[in-house]
Amino acid sequence: MALDFDLIIINGCVVTEDAISEVDIAIKGEQISLLGPRGSFSNSTAGRTIDAEGGYVTPGGIDAHVHLEEPQLFGKGSSADTFETGTRSAICGGTTTIIAFAPQQRTEDSLLSTLEATHKKADGKCYTDFSFHLLVSNPSETALSEFTTLRERGISSLKIYMTYEALQLKDGQILDILLAAREHGITTLIHAENNDLMLWMTAQLEKRKMFQPRYHATSHPAMAEIEATYRAICLSEFIDVPILLVHISSPAAAAHIRSAQSRGLPVYAETCPQYLFLTKADLDKPGFEGAKCVCSPPPRENEQDQEGIWQGLEDGTFTVLSSDHCPFIYDDSETGKKTCITAEYPEGQFKYIPNGCPGVETRLPLAMSAKRLEMERFVEVTATNAAKLYGLYPRKGTISPGQSDADLVIWYPTGKLGSFALHNEMLHHNVDYTPYEWKPLTQWPRYTILRGTVMWDRDGEGLVGKAGQGTFLHRGTSSLKGALSTEPWDIRGF
Repeated sequence: MALDFDLIIINGCVVTEDAISEVDIAIKGEQISLLGPRGSFSNSTAGRTIDAEGGYVTPGGIDAHVHLEEPQLFGKGSSADTFETGTRSAICGGTTTIIAFAPQQRTEDSLLSTLEATHKKADGKCYTDFSFHLLVSNPSETALSEFTTLRERGISSLKIYMTYEALQLKDGQILDILLAAREHGITTLIHAENNDLMLWMTAQLEKRKMFQPRYHATSHPAMAEIEATYRAICLSEFIDVPILLVHISSPAAAAHIRSAQSRGLPVYAETCPQYLFLTKADLDKPGFEGAKCVCSPPPRENEQDQEGIWQGLEDGTFTVLSSDHCPFIYDDSETGKKTCITAEYPEGQFKYIPNGCPGVETRLPLAMSAKRLEMERFVEVTATNAAKLYGLYPRKGTISPGQSDADLVIWYPTGKLGSFALHNEMLHHNVDYTPYEWKPLTQWPRYTILRGTVMWDRDGEGLVGKAGQGTFLHRGTSSLKGALSTEPWDIRGF
């Protein structure tokens, strides 16, 4: 006898970006089939029924800023997580879709070869569904001519850097990319920091023999981000093209973004948990310990800066909350954080510390436990907006019958877990620390479901999904506000 549904979820508080509803969810195959008032499916047959016990049920998280299995771009450091271990960690933390980076080397002329190489690393190995942002470090004529083919192959976003010797583009190169992106409906992500200012600060610190990890934060002052953020907005306004400013850490930089948005510009922004839960003090630990929290931009001065970022999440300045998962093993002198330690510099040299922190698994539990965001807003910044911005909506990022994949997170009923401390031993990444050690939590995903299949069952066997169950996502264009004019960019307008 055929079953009516494959999976039914009962007694949940179902959250989308628009509403919280006490409804049951029926899943058939890989999609959301039906929603109905509690008890609607009591006479239906199903392969499995899960009782949410009054807990929240949210769309599977989308983490659109994840670094996995990347080549050495920052000194000797290289990614600790492969696509297998990184997505394993993601699924256990409630993230069902990641968008990782396919980094073009400066010496490479083509982006297509970069895409193919990254597919080989990811295909058949992921626990989550996945896609890629092309990271462009050499916008050659060949690379720019390949944007049409990238779109045909399901890529609708790319990332560029205004800093780092191996990746930095000049303003003219950025304009070339923005113009081509406008013509092809591609969203451009920008890492905005003023490179010359940071090099100058680094030289000033070194003159004073200041090499310890804590001085990484000093060498990346907020002003470097503030200036570059404003410059990136100016360049995007000049071309009339949407941009997404990644990992914003400074409330003053966020104010520039808010101002642009108030003028109707399609300027979007991302922030990350490290700017909500860490400060500059976390880099000022004994010996080399502060290197665990070295990332760029660095965590800012104090709780006032954290509060400014929270307010940006609450008021809509920030479109998405991503992890910027960029993992390096701490106790590793070959490819990890300790590659910069020598006999001459026993506490390392801050400028050579591999930049980045792990966080793909802790993003949702930290944000949920903080209880700062209304639940609809939590869903919006952790799933829905990323789906819209990166061409996945409504297949991903919402719970819509007949349209959405059955990607879901079932959380514990409020208060059931009490308060508990986060420890690295709880996590599933391939990293020997978490920067959020001892942070208090009150929530963790009870179940994570990917396209109708339970992948994570915390009260049961834990990780029950298999590597390779995730699939590549062919993405379309952003459904958020685009260029102000529908006409082609025309130099005669200036």
